[in-house]
Amino acid sequence: MRSLNTDRRTCEEFLPGLLGELGKVALADLEKPGSPAIDLFRAHGGPGLVIPKTYSGSGATPLQAVAVTRALAASAPSLAVATTMHHFSVATLFSLADSLQSGGVEWALLEGIVEQRLLVASGFAEGRPGRGILSPTVEARPAEKGYYINGSKKPCSLSRSMDLLTASAALPNADGTSDMAVLLVPRQVEGLTVEPFWSSWALAGAESDEVRLSDVFVDEQQVMRTELGEAGELDELQTVGFIWFELLITASYVGMAGALVERVLERGRGTNTERSELLTRYETASLLTEGTARMIMDEAVGNEGLGRALVARYGAQDAIREVVGRAVELLGGMAFIGSGDIAYLAAASHGLSFHPPSRSSFTDPFLDHADGRPLRLA
Repeated sequence: MRSLNTDRRTCEEFLPGLLGELGKVALADLEKPGSPAIDLFRAHGGPGLVIPKTYSGSGATPLQAVAVTRALAASAPSLAVATTMHHFSVATLFSLADSLQSGGVEWALLEGIVEQRLLVASGFAEGRPGRGILSPTVEARPAEKGYYINGSKKPCSLSRSMDLLTASAALPNADGTSDMAVLLVPRQVEGLTVEPFWSSWALAGAESDEVRLSDVFVDEQQVMRTELGEAGELDELQTVGFIWFELLITASYVGMAGALVERVLERGRGTNTERSELLTRYETASLLTEGTARMIMDEAVGNEGLGRALVARYGAQDAIREVVGRAVELLGGMAFIGSGDIAYLAAASHGLSFHPPSRSSFTDPFLDHADGRPLRLA
């Protein structure tokens, strides 16, 4: 399939040899707990993929990162989902470093991620019913030169392979108010533990277990303060990070759907019209992600850009659902019976609908945004 082969060539350019190594392992083994996929990603220089060359990274553009993500997702879905959390976390870091225009802790951290091939997990409020997507997941208590933090994040992808956790927290002020902040927590710090949480066989290789923080000390230098805009919208740092997240998590599920489409085309299933329609719908989802990638490259990453990124995500989500159902139908019952890979890819591809924000929570904010107000995600 031309488009997926192009993605694979891009992946080979940035992470040479990784797809070949993944191809030596059965999909079922790549997707189970203890999968070798994350270690292979680390060994092939994956942690530095989207980090700019200024910070010693590979410097993949958002468009190239989308291609790499789709290629990885077609071979190892859990790996694509897990590493999306790493990439959007480091995108937040280099956005902060760029805004500060200094050689501070963010610069040194980014270079360390590349040189030591460190993996960064995300501890934002994803998946917590009744909580905003960027609501703090931990509580912070002031201490000399820092804070003690308590709380947990579940699920937290890369929980067992991470070297660093980024977590949102509300820092209390003396006047009773609080400041939103992102904390950088080393994996080996005292008080951080990982507990079993993910029970599903789908995407089990993403290491999405629970990370618990019990009186973990975070130095003031490991605190990145953020704030909401005057109208309640996310600040620039949060907005950039969230657009990167929506871009790459969508690309992950597009790649899973692509693996099924490729099987249909290779086996010549259905009529020419059916295959053409299937491929067209798949390419629609791909083009939506690429549109968001180009928006980032054009630095259109403000509040309006976030709204566009989410519209593209939901459009791709609908296309993926249609593509997967039609591809499974065209492959037929014998193909479904003969290999667990088809059933697995079909099941895993539904995961995009579970990532924040939910479609229902986006409805009212989006209508307000369409009426001219800032997009305020609940």
